[in-house]
Amino acid sequence: MTDSLTVRDNRTGAEYELPITDGTIRAADLGQIKADDDSPGLAAYDPGFVNTASCRSAVTYIDGEAGILEYRGYPIEQLAEHSNFLEVAYLLIHGELPTQEQYQAWEHDITYHTFVHENVKSFMQGFRYDAHPMGMLMASVGALSTFYPESRTISDAENRRMQIVRMIAKMPTLGAWSFRHAQGKPYVYPDNDLSYTENFLSMLFKMSEYKYEPDPRIAKALDTLFILHADHEQNCSANAVRSVGSSQVDPYSAVASGVGALFGPLHGGANESVLRMLRRIGSTENIPSFIEGVKNGNERLMGFGHRVYKNYDPRAKIIKKAADDVFEVTGVTNPLLDIAKELEKIALEDEYFIQRKLYPNVDFYSGLIYEALQFPPEMFTVLFAIGRTPGWLAQWEELVQDKEQKIARPKQIYTGDRGLEFVPASKRWA
Repeated sequence: MTDSLTVRDNRTGAEYELPITDGTIRAADLGQIKADDDSPGLAAYDPGFVNTASCRSAVTYIDGEAGILEYRGYPIEQLAEHSNFLEVAYLLIHGELPTQEQYQAWEHDITYHTFVHENVKSFMQGFRYDAHPMGMLMASVGALSTFYPESRTISDAENRRMQIVRMIAKMPTLGAWSFRHAQGKPYVYPDNDLSYTENFLSMLFKMSEYKYEPDPRIAKALDTLFILHADHEQNCSANAVRSVGSSQVDPYSAVASGVGALFGPLHGGANESVLRMLRRIGSTENIPSFIEGVKNGNERLMGFGHRVYKNYDPRAKIIKKAADDVFEVTGVTNPLLDIAKELEKIALEDEYFIQRKLYPNVDFYSGLIYEALQFPPEMFTVLFAIGRTPGWLAQWEELVQDKEQKIARPKQIYTGDRGLEFVPASKRWA
């Protein structure tokens, strides 16, 4: 067998031939390697799944060495320039670009499912005045499962499609209401005359005007950001959605787990960390000393480097242009943008960062855009979650139909005590 791995167990001298498929061996094949008949089979220890494939997927392709990101085979650069978020959402869910009739039906269905039950509004109004918007989003997404009990019938393809449409449609409503709640402002109902992103902006910022008309350049920039965040292969939150979804729970509960994973600062909070870093630097004159601090281990360069990308994150180039467009519209001169651009220029020319393949990632500029749009830092991950929802649902839909998938149940290496003898409380406390 040519496509195989020969393993020699030095404990026993036995040799094993493990098939190689798609550049991987099956972890279960390691189970046949035993020190003796009474010993458990060999297992792989891989904290964080840094080199373990948990599934086969046709949703997103990443080549980190070459800096390539593709949704269903289409380069992210082309989608960001020529498509819109709802079309990309359709592509991720259905695996192909829509015809005109398919897109119009898709857009219509999502537009007319943006409203949520009035009880959801009451539920969200019950949160404390200073509740974190991401916590509100996570709870309200999970609560939707109680409004659609039929969503538990995940074996029905048409039923799954209905829940997918509902969730993509309602995420902007829930996200906007969590934003308004934190500001003590009344919730704004969806406006079905507006596009997906324009409607979101209306629910965020509409005040006393009869009709909210967002600047098309702002709507386009935010739509582009949603596209860039729509999916990113088996990241922490996608893995959470798949892991929870493997129990065959309803999609609302599975996606709520993805929101929870994204809530963590190591996943969704990186752009906020970039803003804190830029503020700490203070001015372009301080960048050289900051760079030296990074090299000496006294500072951390946030927004550079990525666990997957060992090249320039393709999303970072697109988002940089979006930042310029947003600042042109808002007319706000943010000194942090000048610091960011100069920091990027110096870092990209410095051999220290080049050797370590530290290039800007999508988080380096996204926080600046969100801040220019008057979003507080606690809303950054909510925006991320709205954009990521089609990707989570595409991963979930793929999981449900994958006959190879089983309920997630990793092995562990037990390191605790064994065989202790229990002493009753009357003797322990005597």
